[in-house]
Amino acid sequence: MELTQGELVDLAELLVAAGEQVHGPLEATLVTGGRSNLTYRVGDDGSSAWAVRRPPAVGRTTSAHDVGREYRVCQALAGSSVPVARPVAYDADGRTWGVPLAVFAWVDGRVARSRADTADWSYAELDACVDALVQTLARLHSTDVDGVGLGGFARRDGYSVRQLHRWSAQWREMGSAHPLEARLQRQLEGRLPRQTGVALVHGDYRIDNVLLDHADPGRVLAVVDWELSTLGDPVADVAVMAAYRHPALDGVLGLESAWTDENLADADELRSRYEEATGTSALDWVFHLGLAYYKLAAIAEGIAHRQRVGGDDRPSDDAELRASITAFLEAGLEVLSSHV
Repeated sequence: MELTQGELVDLAELLVAAGEQVHGPLEATLVTGGRSNLTYRVGDDGSSAWAVRRPPAVGRTTSAHDVGREYRVCQALAGSSVPVARPVAYDADGRTWGVPLAVFAWVDGRVARSRADTADWSYAELDACVDALVQTLARLHSTDVDGVGLGGFARRDGYSVRQLHRWSAQWREMGSAHPLEARLQRQLEGRLPRQTGVALVHGDYRIDNVLLDHADPGRVLAVVDWELSTLGDPVADVAVMAAYRHPALDGVLGLESAWTDENLADADELRSRYEEATGTSALDWVFHLGLAYYKLAAIAEGIAHRQRVGGDDRPSDDAELRASITAFLEAGLEVLSSHV
């Protein structure tokens, strides 16, 4: 979706009102990769650049695409031990482009999205990247949510119930039906655990939702894509990171994902490294991993939904994406059935 000259002029006015220095006319490039909110790299004459996040034009679902949530979290974490992009401006009312948008300082980092992006990495560099991801997640979960002003960001209790309700509601809202979805939902409902911890949870954590140092893939410059963040059980973040290691992610992204590389740590090792980094045990791991697969299936179904209504540029009859949805649901059922 290209931006008009009028939209760029309006954005420049927003930036100036936020105290930014804008040198010359703005130019924008749509950043590929995201399948939910859209990201634009906007620059002036070369002196400055910004990342602009906005929801898709069509196919939005309730509680998704929340750029205001992203902005609030980055405001709270700025200056903390968790690296984030500097928040610049937030237009909640859509006065600039007709939809809410959030603006951040551009972070010149490396995005490891496809297998091609990491093809020249050594085993040591791959391992250093995994370690950096785990250590960054551990620091996120150790953040004092009250101390950074996020104590009222979301409910603290009932995380698993809330998540299961939210993602099952997404299926209903999209008018989607899958025989395995209802089955997995029922099994998860029968195994709901008691919440034992509260932390700021990213909700969509994996390698391509961080920006890495160009020279050192073991250094995270910024964690991005906070639209699913909330307060909840930190084990859920580890489970999502582990579930994304499933090969079905390739079908969702439409490419060979960097995160499904067999040379990276598998789900069990990610859990083990996190436990070592935090000195805690990942309690109720089986449930959270099953819930993670259910969630990833719903996210993939959301992409399919936007295809059906013309809000995604992938073909509407996408057999690979449909197969990934089934694969995630099957993985969730398998992990629960193997630990009855």
